[in-house]
Amino acid sequence: MSEEICADNQDNSTLVVPKERIILTGDRPTGRLHVGHFVGSLRERVRLQNSGEFDRIFIMIADAQALTDNADNPEKVRQNIIEVALDYLSCGIDPAKTTIFIQSQIPELFELTAYYMNLVTVARVQRNPTVKSEIQMRGFNADIPVGFFTYPISQASDITAFKATTVPVGEDQLPMLEQTREIVRSFNRTYAPVLVEPEALIPQGEAAKRLPGIDGKAKMSKSLGNGIYLSDTPEEVAKKIKSMYTDPGHLKVSDPGKIEGNAVFTYLDAFSTNEHFAEYWPEYANLDELKAHYQRGGLGDVKCKKFLNRVLEDTLAPIRERRHELEADIPAVYDILAAGCETARAAAAETLHEVKDAMRINYFSDVALMEEQALRYRRVED
Repeated sequence: MSEEICADNQDNSTLVVPKERIILTGDRPTGRLHVGHFVGSLRERVRLQNSGEFDRIFIMIADAQALTDNADNPEKVRQNIIEVALDYLSCGIDPAKTTIFIQSQIPELFELTAYYMNLVTVARVQRNPTVKSEIQMRGFNADIPVGFFTYPISQASDITAFKATTVPVGEDQLPMLEQTREIVRSFNRTYAPVLVEPEALIPQGEAAKRLPGIDGKAKMSKSLGNGIYLSDTPEEVAKKIKSMYTDPGHLKVSDPGKIEGNAVFTYLDAFSTNEHFAEYWPEYANLDELKAHYQRGGLGDVKCKKFLNRVLEDTLAPIRERRHELEADIPAVYDILAAGCETARAAAAETLHEVKDAMRINYFSDVALMEEQALRYRRVED
């Protein structure tokens, strides 16, 4: 093993102290990725990838997880594999530095899930706040699919298979990560210190945590149709920004406006820089000055939206251009995914081997077991 062991005095189990820093993250392929994904995760993934702080980074296209509530529409998931891959690559995820793989192509993940299920009670899964919220959001009652209900256990398999030390998650996903940590502690205590206990990496800034949709009423979501997508044309982006929710009480330009809950200013918080003001709106030195003017009155929403459109285009134009280049050679994108799956499967297989050794279900590689039994039965015959 490439880890060291130390005692954990809190519960008399053991902790595995990894020698490598490893990230595991990913997305469900249920649609194209939007600017909420970019602000909340993609931009940070590119930074982490290029920071040199981590030894290995795995990004998973979680198609098996997507099927837990899309089992009747597998084509939706199938078609969106390439959409998510294109978005990753066009945003700057580099397959030379980051392993991109498809969850369903790593069978070791599902074997690990089966073993972990024996370490978690139904009552514990039912108490998971994220599971309860997701069930309510999707309108499941007694008809909840078992696969969906147990996806925290599957997620633990995904994380531990790659010995991930760091998992970038939003605050709403912290209960899921805590369940993974519980499974790790339970396994290491019950069998042997094999699994690594991961830590959460929370996005910084309110906009990064929860970028609203253009309607201003909810988190940007593919299902709600209130998103600006990374692959949208300039015309589509401009149209969506034009209809964006602002301050309903800001009826006249002279009226004082509110920036709290105003989607335009939330987006400017996430995307604008002082350089954008210098280039596109030199009347203001920075966003604080713009906010102050809007709050005291005398500044219209149209001007703010036009500025936001220019700011967003600065971000989206190079992504869009890179995506068009990638779209010209889709087989090459699939080659990247195939290579990533091969790398990911090798890593997961190594962990599975250690898990089965710890559980003593490594029957054909346990030479000592076979020799002991051979000797025992030979004595019986004698």
